[in-house]
Amino acid sequence: MSNKITTYWEDFLKYLRSTDFSKAMVLTAAIASAVGIFQQLGHLEIGVTLAMGVLLSSPSDIPGNFRHRNAGVVLAALLAGTVSVIIGYAAPYLWLVLPLIGILMFGIAYFAVYGFRASLIAFSGLFAIVLSFANVSTLIVPWERGLLIVAGGLWYLTLSNLWGFIHPKHHTEKQLAECLELTAKYLKTRAHLLTQTNNREALQRELFLLQSDLSDKHEALRNLIISNRRASGNSNYARKRLLIFIELVDVLELAMANPVDYKKMDEVLQEDQDLLEHFKKLIKKIAYQLDEISIIIEKKKKASVKDISYYLKSVEEDFKAVQNLIASENTEKAFLLQNLFDYLEKQGQKINTIVRILHNLETQKTRLMKNKEASQFITPQDYSPDTLLENFNFGSPIFRHSLRLAIVVLVGFSVGLYFSFDNAYWIILTIVVIMRPNYGLTKDRSKQRIIGTLIGAVIAIGLVTVIKNPVIYAILGLFSLTLAFSLIQRNYRTAAVFITLSIVFIYSLLQPNVFNVIQFRVVDTLLGAGLAALGNIILWPTWEVQNIKSVITASINANIKYLKEIDSFYRDKGRLPTSYKLSRKKAFLEMGNLSASFQRMTQEPKLKQKDLDPIYKLVGLNQTFLSALASLGTFIRNHETTAASESFNTFVQHICTNLKNARNGLEDNPSFKPVDKEHTQKAASSLLKHYKLLLAKREQQLKESPKNTDNKVQVRLQEAQLISSQLQWLLEISENLKKCSSQTKFK
Repeated sequence: MSNKITTYWEDFLKYLRSTDFSKAMVLTAAIASAVGIFQQLGHLEIGVTLAMGVLLSSPSDIPGNFRHRNAGVVLAALLAGTVSVIIGYAAPYLWLVLPLIGILMFGIAYFAVYGFRASLIAFSGLFAIVLSFANVSTLIVPWERGLLIVAGGLWYLTLSNLWGFIHPKHHTEKQLAECLELTAKYLKTRAHLLTQTNNREALQRELFLLQSDLSDKHEALRNLIISNRRASGNSNYARKRLLIFIELVDVLELAMANPVDYKKMDEVLQEDQDLLEHFKKLIKKIAYQLDEISIIIEKKKKASVKDISYYLKSVEEDFKAVQNLIASENTEKAFLLQNLFDYLEKQGQKINTIVRILHNLETQKTRLMKNKEASQFITPQDYSPDTLLENFNFGSPIFRHSLRLAIVVLVGFSVGLYFSFDNAYWIILTIVVIMRPNYGLTKDRSKQRIIGTLIGAVIAIGLVTVIKNPVIYAILGLFSLTLAFSLIQRNYRTAAVFITLSIVFIYSLLQPNVFNVIQFRVVDTLLGAGLAALGNIILWPTWEVQNIKSVITASINANIKYLKEIDSFYRDKGRLPTSYKLSRKKAFLEMGNLSASFQRMTQEPKLKQKDLDPIYKLVGLNQTFLSALASLGTFIRNHETTAASESFNTFVQHICTNLKNARNGLEDNPSFKPVDKEHTQKAASSLLKHYKLLLAKREQQLKESPKNTDNKVQVRLQEAQLISSQLQWLLEISENLKKCSSQTKFK
């Protein structure tokens, strides 16, 4: 029990140190100061309108370089101010305001085609339309209201930049700590796969999700660290954070490059579970160190050199214990466990490198890319007007979502007017907040919103029954507002609870009948959530099965590019080119997108999941292929290898052709390129012959001199065995991909 309390307390402290909470504090401070100052001056309506500007501009304040972040907040404020002016002058004319709402809702939501930051700026515009009907500043004319909203956005930006100036490294540290923690969770899940034989399918799906989350986290960190490095120069701090990030990317690649044959391991080690428990313990110890590093970074702690040395010694002793167990086993067991041991030893080295970087114990300087080279790893956003034209059709999910949102909002607004609901704008606010381009997320947010609102309403009834003090209402309102803003990205249901509480407490200061406010809050939320969910089902629904084909294609294309880069590096040797790293990044990113797309598909109605099993097989084959690719690339990068043979090139060409045929098999009228299987069989025979020659040579060496320490032949033998087996495996997976893709019907 005490351990659970300690864990909860640590999680609570971590939440208080999070960037979500600090941003919410800045937002609350900006709102409270605007309202408080102008209330003292006798102009409360000005303070409230400024607070609206703060609220409307804050969503676009997301991580990125200084220029992009500031531009996003300013554009959000300008858009919100402009929309407020337009709706303010049109509101008295129902014949004008209805079509205007539809046009503005569609047009603003459509700007999401320009990416995530643009979608948040668009949300500010949509939110401004909703709040234009709140009538919170009836004493101010529309053009003044628009200017004050823009001023409120600039006031928020000022405080946000001030906070960033005081804590310039805060967001980078938190993102890096979260990435370390997520990587540790990934390794722990792999550890459970060793022994939990009855739960492996669920654990494998969890790995898919974690890999998707890690890909997103890597992309965010990559943009953040590289952008900051370009802005601040190659400082020691920037260098260390980039080195740690590089090691984390390698940890994920190494994990994917060493898939375990669990079925074979179960057969060979069915009576030796103690061995696997030792490995499981060792993997968890490595993951635990990642957790510890994340805490050190998050809390800005400094572990002593003595503590570091003690830990390294402890891990080394664990490795020796496992190695002794392996040495006492028979050949087949030793082979399986030695591979697993080698993988863990490399992971241990990666973790130790991170520890040494963090505590300035590096023994060698690592060459870092120049800023121009590093900039290639930041995914650029195309803001060309052509993007708007290209997406202006029903094939675009954003186009369909924008049109769907506009129609559902008009229906919700009309229902509120017809039945003369109090605060009917809550209906369209719920629709705007809940509706997303895909059904799964909309359904989930609808459910969370309804549950959170009901819980918040019950709590609010209890509090307003007991408490009658307006000052306490104001304090509780601000407190609830802060918690609501900080929890939106972390726990939407809990955020909905505090959103409801903050609204009730704020309205309790303005209206005497609080219970009516609670009643209409619940009714409007239920109606808005119902309309949002219904709209996603009947109005040009975007089912993931319609989109996942293109995501699978993108993943296959990225794997082809990655394979070609591995082939090129194997032939040319030398320093690892940037193109190799970029292709690896792209392959991992597309695999993460595919895992996320499949997860969204599982949240959709059962009727839309007819091909779930074959699609899951395709996702699994893509995952396995990428793992095999990473394994091949990791070996070639980390070992001195011979020149690539003609047989190797033959295999690569055959595998690439299979992948292209797998990609073509996804089309409605597939066309397949022919492959010369006989030529590949000759290449396989040549590789096998080369391996047998090396094996005979090594056996002859040992026969002539058992103590022969010359391991050159042994190294060549290892290369021949691994390259041959990996090529055969990649060929087999590509054949299965081709077969599975042609048999899968995307309905």
